[in-house]
Amino acid sequence: GVERESPFHITLAQGICSSVKMDWIVRKTVELGVGDIQPITTKRSLVKLTEERAGKRVQHWRQIAISACEQCGRNRLPQVLPPMLLPDWLDRQTSVQKNLRNKISQNLFFILSPIAEKRLRDFSNFSSVANLTLLVGPEGGFTSEENAIVLVAGFIPIRLGRRILRTESAALAAIAALQVLWGDF
Repeated sequence: GVERESPFHITLAQGICSSVKMDWIVRKTVELGVGDIQPITTKRSLVKLTEERAGKRVQHWRQIAISACEQCGRNRLPQVLPPMLLPDWLDRQTSVQKNLRNKISQNLFFILSPIAEKRLRDFSNFSSVANLTLLVGPEGGFTSEENAIVLVAGFIPIRLGRRILRTESAALAAIAALQVLWGDF
């Protein structure tokens, strides 16, 4: 069949938001070529999932991902991973980054922030990117403490223009822009 996968791997780490928004984010980011989706529980996540409910939500999101793949003809099903608490997930990312340290230009770790100084276009001189991890906050964004631990973990804050986007708009806009820079748009 026709190869429909993006030439680079995007992991979306999405702050868990309301179920309608979360469903929309899963569907549309899969259509845009995201590689994996990691739901993240943050202090401001309006939805707090119990372990049992989290399992049901993940199954639901996986069904949405399957449906989106069928609709857009993707060859590979993105993983929708079980939700993790932000600090636990960041600990895992720090060890991932250590393993990639010698190939850092091929691997980027971004957090969307409306107050960031850098924009995506500031990275357009990177000729290619192998893996990109994008962290997007829930409704209300991250707390100042969460922002601090994300920066310590080596994530680069970037902004999308001068406007503050809703969480569901931010994820889609960022992934579309990333596909323009290094993907297949």
